[in-house]
Amino acid sequence: MEDKFSEIKKDIQFIIDNMAINNFSEASIKLIEVSDDLDEMIDATDDEVVMREISKYQVLLNHLQIKMSTKE
Repeated sequence: MEDKFSEIKKDIQFIIDNMAINNFSEASIKLIEVSDDLDEMIDATDDEVVMREISKYQVLLNHLQIKMSTKE
């Protein structure tokens, strides 16, 4: 699971980097992919600690989505 979280962190950084250079289409595509990955992860676990960690990333993605929708 740690490997998956490392990949999620890299993907979120990719989203932020693309938003910084106004490449919202790439950022949006990756945001959807990461969101889907998080949904799959939450469906596959019963561990409260893992669910809490996943929810942190989901909140961050929601904020990024809002930020993108106001910039596009």
